Amino acid sequence: MFLGEYQAKFSGKGRVILPKKLREAISGKEIILSRGFEGCIWGFDLKVWEHQAEKQLEVSAVEEKARNLRRYLFSSSIQVEFDEQGRVVIPGSLLTYAKIKKEVSLIGAGDHFEIWGKSEWEKESKRLEKEYGRLSQ
Repeated sequence: MFLGEYQAKFSGKGRVILPKKLREAISGKEIILSRGFEGCIWGFDLKVWEHQAEKQLEVSAVEEKARNLRRYLFSSSIQVEFDEQGRVVIPGSLLTYAKIKKEVSLIGAGDHFEIWGKSEWEKESKRLEKEYGRLSQ
């Protein structure tokens, strides 16, 4: 399970170190990166991604909503490998989508992790705190 929030900087063109705690939740050295929602990048363990992909493929392609979601998810997805130092290269198209420049926030989201531009995550985190912080009061 992916948990926690981490800050990182690029160690080269599009290359970022995955925090050890996130790497420990990955079964191998390969992950799937994909466009997420709200402007972030999703990272999946390969086995979890295969399970999620199967669920998407179970819905009939006759349904327009299912076709559109498949296009959105699968067209932007890429399998990448991290090196011995835990570094992974994020493709430029995903960096552009997520508006990531220099600093990134990596957050655990249960079955996957998310990669955000630091300022974008700060905005989203404040929005979430405002919305869900009230529930705990």
